[in-house]
Amino acid sequence: MTEDPRPAGAPTLEDVARAAGVSRATVSRVVNGVRNVDPVIQESVRQAVAATGYTPNRAARSLVTRRADAIALVVSGAGDDSTEESADSPAESADGSPDASAVGPDGANNSFTAHVFADPFFGRVVAGVVNYLRPRGMYPVLMFAETSRARDEVVSYLRQGSADGALVVSTHAEDPLPALITDAGLPAVLYARPARPARISYVDLAHQDGARLAAEHLLARGCRRIATITGPLDVPAGQDRLAGFRDTMARRGHPYIPIAEGRFTQESGETAMERLLAEHPDLDGVFAANDLMAVGACHVLREHGRRVPEDVAVVGFDDSSAALACRPPLTTVRQPVEEMAAEMARLLLDRLAGSDRAVTSVIFEPSLVVRGSA
Repeated sequence: MTEDPRPAGAPTLEDVARAAGVSRATVSRVVNGVRNVDPVIQESVRQAVAATGYTPNRAARSLVTRRADAIALVVSGAGDDSTEESADSPAESADGSPDASAVGPDGANNSFTAHVFADPFFGRVVAGVVNYLRPRGMYPVLMFAETSRARDEVVSYLRQGSADGALVVSTHAEDPLPALITDAGLPAVLYARPARPARISYVDLAHQDGARLAAEHLLARGCRRIATITGPLDVPAGQDRLAGFRDTMARRGHPYIPIAEGRFTQESGETAMERLLAEHPDLDGVFAANDLMAVGACHVLREHGRRVPEDVAVVGFDDSSAALACRPPLTTVRQPVEEMAAEMARLLLDRLAGSDRAVTSVIFEPSLVVRGSA
C-alpha cells in the first residue's frame, strides 16, 4: 500500500469514515467522485470532510481517477517560429481583442504575454474560469501558444494527461490550434465561433443583435449621419457586428453607412476616426465595434473640437474597463465575458464527466449599457 505523504496529525480517510459512520471505502468513493453512492451517504461524507478538515491527497486521487484535476486555459495566436512582424502593430483578433501573435522569434513569448495581460478582455476570461472551477476543486493552468512550437507543446501537455482538457481563447482568425486539439481527440471548448468550421464546442455572443442595439440607440437619439468603425473584417466578430449594424440602418431607411476598418485597438480607432472625419465632416454618430476603438474615436473627436455626445454620439462594444475609463464614459454593448468564460468551463467539465460528449454551442445575448457618450 502506498504510504500517505501528508503531514503527521492531518485528518485521514479513517477519521472521515468514523465521523460519517461509514466505511473507509465509501469515503474514498465519494471523495473520488464515484457516482453510484447514495445521495444521503454522500452528504454525510461531505459533512464529515468539512468537520474533520480532511484534504484529499491529490497525487493519490489522480492515480485512482486518472484525472489531473487541472484545466489548461490556453491563449493562442497564429504565429509561427519564423514570424518577424513587430508586436507594435497587432493584427486581427477573432474574439474582439487585439492580436498579440505577430511577433519575432527573439521576443515572441514576452511580447505575446505583454499584450495578453494588457488587454482587459483576457483578465475577464480568467476571472470567469477561475470563479467557476475553484469551488469544484479544479485549477486552471495558464498556457500561451504564440508559435507553432508552443502549440505542439500544448497538444503534448494534454496528451500526457497533465491537464484534463483545454479552454482555448484564440487571438487570430487563422489560428490552427483548435483543429490540432480536435484532430488529436482531446477535449476542448473554444471562446468565440471559429473562423473555419471545426468540430469543437464554443461559446459566443449574438454579435449582430448587439450591433442592432447600437444602431437603434443612435437613431433614437436623433443621429442621422452615422458612421461605423468596424473590427477586422476577416474574423467572425468583425463581420457580424458590421452586418447587424448595416442591416438595422437599412431597415430604418439608411442604405449607405460610411465605414473605416479598425483592428480592435485604440490606435486603430484613432486612425479610423481621422479618416471618417476627413471624408464625412458632418457626421453626428459613430458606432465603434469595440470599446478600445471607441475610446480612440472620442480622443480624435475632442482634438477636432467635436463635443461627445452633443456634436457626435459614440457607442462602443464589450462594456470593458475601457468604457468606464473613457471621458465621457462610453455607452456600449455589453458582452458578458465572465459568464461566457464560466460557461466554457461548464461545457468542458460536462464532457469530462461523460454527461455530454456532443459538440455544441452556447450563444449569449448582448445588452445596451447607456452612459455619457451617447
